[in-house]
Amino acid sequence: MKTRAFRGSALAPALFLLTMLMCGCSGSAERFDGGRAFVNLKAQVDCGPRVPGSEGHSKCLDLIVSYLEKQTKHVKVSRFSQKVDGKILEMANISAVINPEASEWVLLCAHWDTRPIADMEIDPKLKNKPIPGANDGASGVAVLMELSRIFAKTTPKIGVLFVFFDGEDYGRTDATMFFGSRYFAKNINATSIPAWREDVRIRYGILLDMVGDKDLRIYREKNSQDAAPEIVDKIWRTASRMGYAEHFVDEVKYQISDDHLPLIAAGIKCVDIIDFDYGPWHTLDDTVDKCSAGSLEIVGRVVSSVVYSEKK
Repeated sequence: MKTRAFRGSALAPALFLLTMLMCGCSGSAERFDGGRAFVNLKAQVDCGPRVPGSEGHSKCLDLIVSYLEKQTKHVKVSRFSQKVDGKILEMANISAVINPEASEWVLLCAHWDTRPIADMEIDPKLKNKPIPGANDGASGVAVLMELSRIFAKTTPKIGVLFVFFDGEDYGRTDATMFFGSRYFAKNINATSIPAWREDVRIRYGILLDMVGDKDLRIYREKNSQDAAPEIVDKIWRTASRMGYAEHFVDEVKYQISDDHLPLIAAGIKCVDIIDFDYGPWHTLDDTVDKCSAGSLEIVGRVVSSVVYSEKK
């Protein structure tokens, strides 16, 4: 399970010109806009808690699918059922592809559900309430949504597969979490991915989780470092060159169970980008005001630069 503590830091200035030089893109690449991403974050929270089976869950599914369909015709909802504690839950992963004709793809993913219990609340009366999930859920999705927009306008040289996992945050143990990523890992084919071809290879994956914290400080995660050290190095070198070394701290601090583990087990090298020092984690205080457009922009620009730097 994850544990957090608030940490303060000032956001570094964005170096857009350097980003474009690093991209290796011809022409003018579309700029990642933290303000747009923040609008996406708030829109998800406005749906209400996104617990499987809830009204907010249904609203947010429609929100994400509608947004992606404006960027690409290759969008798919993969519905599946999961039995938990004697209850059947209806869940759905959402996937979309930019540049599906490419033979190699990068996987970008996040979870879009929210936790049904605020188990880190001090007051026992509040522990069974669902969390708002502004950072824990909505932030990673918000970055992916904005990335889909800019990649649709300026296509990377490789394919980009976006997957939004359901059921990451449902239970109290690993056995009752990560349902969407487990389902995906077992169905990496036409049943779960639009535009999939047998000759496609997923080069690596990047998971975004809790990347909206105003006091952004992201450490290398141990499972990611062990499974894909060269991808971790690429991301952290890129962040450093862009002036974001304060926010992408070049040391391993945590070992985290998250949606990247089923992917790693399935043979996909996957890196978890996560700000593990977040005080409102699993509480009712995980609200929009704890997040910032600046943090979303830093993460989005680093990831977009990494993707744009990929060759065919």
